Amino acid sequence: MIIQLEILMLGGAILLLLGIFASKLSSRLGIPAMVLFLLVGMLAGTEGFGNIHFNNPLMVQSLGIFALAYILFAGGLDTNWQHINPVVKDGFVLSTIGVGITAFLVGWFVHVVLDFSWLEGLLLGSIVSSTDAAAVFAVLRSRNVNLKGNLKPLLELESGSNDPMAVFLTTAMILLLGNPTFNILKLAPMVLWQMMMGAAVGYLLGKGAVFLINRLRLDYEGLYSVFTLTCVPLIYGVSTLVKSNGFLAVYVAGIVMGNSAFVQKKSLLRFHDGLAWLMQIAMFLALGLQVFPSHLVPVIFTGLMVAAFLMLIARPASVMLGLTFSSLTLHEKGLVSWVGLRGAVPIVLATFPLVAGIDKAEMIFNLVFFIVLTSALLQGSSIPMVARWLKLEARAADVPISLPTSESAEGVPGKLHELPVSADSVFVGKQIVELSLPKGVLIIYIRRDESYLVPHGNTVIAGGDLLHVLADNNTLDDVRKLMNA
Repeated sequence: MIIQLEILMLGGAILLLLGIFASKLSSRLGIPAMVLFLLVGMLAGTEGFGNIHFNNPLMVQSLGIFALAYILFAGGLDTNWQHINPVVKDGFVLSTIGVGITAFLVGWFVHVVLDFSWLEGLLLGSIVSSTDAAAVFAVLRSRNVNLKGNLKPLLELESGSNDPMAVFLTTAMILLLGNPTFNILKLAPMVLWQMMMGAAVGYLLGKGAVFLINRLRLDYEGLYSVFTLTCVPLIYGVSTLVKSNGFLAVYVAGIVMGNSAFVQKKSLLRFHDGLAWLMQIAMFLALGLQVFPSHLVPVIFTGLMVAAFLMLIARPASVMLGLTFSSLTLHEKGLVSWVGLRGAVPIVLATFPLVAGIDKAEMIFNLVFFIVLTSALLQGSSIPMVARWLKLEARAADVPISLPTSESAEGVPGKLHELPVSADSVFVGKQIVELSLPKGVLIIYIRRDESYLVPHGNTVIAGGDLLHVLADNNTLDDVRKLMNA
């Protein structure tokens, strides 16, 4: 038993490490990291090199729900209300009406073209109807995609808030398939209750969490991370008990907390960002393990047809109809239509029919998996190109620069200075964390060519960069000597 546990721990650690390396590779290849996470899982699975025998849809579903709760919470924490406030109306329309239109159109197409009943077609349409928060967040940020106007907050708001509608439609279709006598008129008040109560629970418990954090005065800083770690399943569980949507509740709670002042906020934001990455890697690896590559081959042609209809017809139609009265231009609506990435949520939802024992459940799962891969590869990798083609990529002067908060700038007196990096500087090719900068120096942002970068510890300095550094004059001289050593 001990040996089995050790092997399990070793195997899990190796898979996670491969997932971390895959995230680095994804940036170089220009494809979403989720694709490589899935690929690692598939290669480690029953039909891969790892030969790990795994076929447990219920476990994958449970892990997916657990991971998505933390991913959505982290997305909410990182959402600036001032940025999304102007697009709340459009985001709400896309995350409700837009999801419904997409589900209906894909359901109709599958019913007409494939041997699916209306309800089976609507089930497949519901599963792939929502864009994925993890995929959209990761692509927009890892590719440094800067968009004009309010497009970026709109896309992030939509992807973070449309999962509840997709979950509701999927469970409703499974309920109708399992019980044809169910009164369909009961669905409208159910969705209204789930949305309203989910938002209310998230708001109230988010406010309560902030209140407690600021008054607990814990003796150990690490316990604050444990507290927020506990908040996520608590909020999800309470929301589920009152028959509302747990995903919406944790996302709203994240937004409430992220836009409030509380103790240890910066460290907690970093903690949940890392936790969200861990959840993404674990979830996609498990989803990849559940897939049998040989089962995907028979659905390649069918999957391509459905994916093409979803990307080129259903998604654009839902955006154009949903945003009919929006102030967005035709080009902006076109970009919103294209950034409709499908990710983990549809694959997790595809396990629901498997667990429920619905006819064609395995075919639906394989189709969804193939649709997600197609969407991630084609749409995820082409977002920067489409943004440039539609002339919606923000110029350097249009990109807002986030100045340090009082917490992040604590202990950093001085002024903002510009430091050009020469091609022969010792800084070139090094990550910021490797520079050994003097204490009290903070690199606020980097100008590279015609764009601005918000640096992180792993940001690599390049020749020709212009560093915008917050420091006093004495410390700045030390940085110059270090840079030109």
